Amino acid sequence: MNLCHRVFCSSNRYFDAVEGGLLPWVLADVDLGDNVLEIGPGYGANIRVLIEKAPRYTAVEIDQPMADRLKGKYGDRARIIQGDGTNTGLPAEEFSSVVCFTMLHHVPTPALQDQLLAEAFRVLRPGGVFAGSDSAASTLFRLLHFRDTCNPVHPQAFPEHLRAAGFDDVHVEANGRRLRWRAVKAGS
Repeated sequence: MNLCHRVFCSSNRYFDAVEGGLLPWVLADVDLGDNVLEIGPGYGANIRVLIEKAPRYTAVEIDQPMADRLKGKYGDRARIIQGDGTNTGLPAEEFSSVVCFTMLHHVPTPALQDQLLAEAFRVLRPGGVFAGSDSAASTLFRLLHFRDTCNPVHPQAFPEHLRAAGFDDVHVEANGRRLRWRAVKAGS
């Protein structure tokens, strides 16, 4: 993350916007079940909400200092793992839901984004839901990512990427600045 991201994403203003706006919008009508995996929690704006919504919460964070910070803050209530969301090493079909919020654009290539989707599918139980959000591409969005990875997903193409990973019941919605999705791993 560049300096702009580090300052903004660690701010109380961002945490409040996530809790009051982003998560209610993304998770409307989503049953997270009893065991949630979040891929790429960053500074943890989502954790403080999600750990109250499910008995078990796990996060996989690629950045070691961020993972250590999250362990220090939430380690008694959550399992925080430093690792790669494209290859978590977690058991297959362990989670009732997998979520990721505003982080897919930081995955450097479309192939790695597809690998992350496939990993989410692999660790989900049959009937589990994969839900999340990301920002839509714009000139301002790209400027905010100066000297940072910026590989936005395309709302029109994203449903097909989810289906290619194995998901059914795919819903992707864009509201101009953001997109949200929900997809299900078929099964009982």
